[in-house]
Amino acid sequence: VQLQASGGGLVQAGESLRLSCVASGNIFSIDDMAWYRQVPGKEREFVARNVWRGGKSVYAESVKGRFTIWRANTDNTLYLQMNNLKSEDTAIYYCAAMKYSSSSVMASAYDYWGQGTQVTVSS
Repeated sequence: VQLQASGGGLVQAGESLRLSCVASGNIFSIDDMAWYRQVPGKEREFVARNVWRGGKSVYAESVKGRFTIWRANTDNTLYLQMNNLKSEDTAIYYCAAMKYSSSSVMASAYDYWGQGTQVTVSS
């Protein structure tokens, strides 16, 4: 499975961005998918997860009400709509996929990772 993330950029605080992550390869082996983010010197942080079976979404407290995650099966793409962006949202954003659904927010629970896309929010 290969994951290709895109959509990052430089925006001002309060603006929006939409990230995309296209999955290719043996996509039928994928269960849940998620977005993580990381800033230099810090651990990778959970942002949001799309639960494949049931369609439930799970969010980090810091992004609830501002970010929306969804998965479009028609084009094998995971999206993250980010509204009302804040300077603290600045990070490299990674998409991830796991073979078997798990409620863990640990990055180690995911089997596949995209290359990351930079999001920079200026205040």
